[in-house]
Amino acid sequence: MIVSVTDARAEELADYTRLTDVRLRTRLEPEQGLYMAESTQVIMRAIAAGHRPRSFLMAPRWLPVMEPAIAASCGSADGGATPVYVAEEPVLEAITGFHLHRGALAAMHRPHLAPMSKILGAARGGAGARRVAVLEDIVDHTNVGAVFRSAAALGVDAVLVSPSCADPLYRRAVRVSMGTVFQVPWTRVPEWPAGVSALQGLGFTVAALALREDAVDLDAFAQSVAGPGSRVALVLGTEGDGLKRGTVDAADIAVRIPMSGEVDSLNVAAASAVAFWATRVTGQTPPA
Repeated sequence: MIVSVTDARAEELADYTRLTDVRLRTRLEPEQGLYMAESTQVIMRAIAAGHRPRSFLMAPRWLPVMEPAIAASCGSADGGATPVYVAEEPVLEAITGFHLHRGALAAMHRPHLAPMSKILGAARGGAGARRVAVLEDIVDHTNVGAVFRSAAALGVDAVLVSPSCADPLYRRAVRVSMGTVFQVPWTRVPEWPAGVSALQGLGFTVAALALREDAVDLDAFAQSVAGPGSRVALVLGTEGDGLKRGTVDAADIAVRIPMSGEVDSLNVAAASAVAFWATRVTGQTPPA
């Protein structure tokens, strides 16, 4: 159902109003059970993952490009019963608070988050996860999105996020991830660092990436868990203070990335990519 829009204050556009207001979006989107998918590629990946759109928003010139996505989600190129709001660029900017140059937006229904045990058991086509990333209290949506992109590219089987970690389905995180938040199985752990013992109970070696005197070098750790039956959980901490003391103490081992040039640490997104690469499973094909 294509709907032409001329009034940026129209009530039916409330999902899209002032998307640049972070406090508004983080408060309203989860409570209303929605998230924003931005760009044709991201929307297509969300739909391919089985997520349902509540509505679309775009300029008229993007309708032909978006027809496959609209048809895939609604059963017809005109959107069926799902509203496809169409407006000229100045009206779109007045609605969202920014220039919409990536094709389109879609307000998507949030999927139900499965429990950790189910996520880890269903990974790798039901064979069970072998490598897992755990994000503890990472507050920057850009970093969360970048970690997911690296996880998808380097064959990480699942991602777990702590209760206070930024929302992986927030608009910026989804965009930075290039839609891989729909590709990598993930869920939020209800209690942390209590979740460390749950991971250990499932047979994971929990490795805390931390600057501690007894931390082992990443290369040595990667060799120690290179066996075919190993299960590894790599825990990455918040941008400022790193991992909580209780998390590091509860982990099986502390791991560090060797540095030079008088640099003591990397940005968490960069560190995740290095750790994912070093601990990759030889011969494993990253998820499609």
